[in-house]
Amino acid sequence: MIEFFSQYAAQYGALFVHFAGLSLLSVGGAITLVPAMQQYLVAHTQWMSAAQFNAAVTISQAAPGPNILFVSLMGWYAGSGWLQSSMPQAHWGIKLAIGVVTAWVALLGMMLPSTTLNYFAGRWAHHNQHRLWVKAFKQGMAPIVIGLLIATGWVLAASGTAALSDGRQAAAAWLLTACAALLAWRTSVHLLYLLAAGALAGALGWV
Repeated sequence: MIEFFSQYAAQYGALFVHFAGLSLLSVGGAITLVPAMQQYLVAHTQWMSAAQFNAAVTISQAAPGPNILFVSLMGWYAGSGWLQSSMPQAHWGIKLAIGVVTAWVALLGMMLPSTTLNYFAGRWAHHNQHRLWVKAFKQGMAPIVIGLLIATGWVLAASGTAALSDGRQAAAAWLLTACAALLAWRTSVHLLYLLAAGALAGALGWV
């Protein structure tokens, strides 16, 4: 079993290092790093498909708990991709083990650096919260976070509609995305209702 896992040592290391680097840039939470993750996991390494990437983000947002869960799902899908390419007929127990280990590698890579930095920086900022430049820094980060969230929504919408061969369905998907964004911005409708509406539209074949 050790020899089997050692086959993927390079992939584990690359996944951990990449996510650790992204972790230090997670201004506003890991969800703001979705564009960078999509570029690495789907476009660069091709460890995941665009559909799997969107599913990982969507499922984790709909499930109870912190939205950081989507990182572990990405690790799971990446591990499944490695195994599918090298050993498609592997036993289900091996698939489970690879998926769990890869999920933990991705999650620890994303959590450890940012958690450590946030702990020490947060304590320092709390003791110096009266300083003008600390207040200015906090206020200046707000538009950056908003911009990153918009980029995240754009990447998910673009990759989702790109998989649709029907132009009318793609247009409907963009319209649904715009309506959902407007409702989330201007009303107090719970996001779970919007997710449910999107799932229903997809099940009915509208998008």
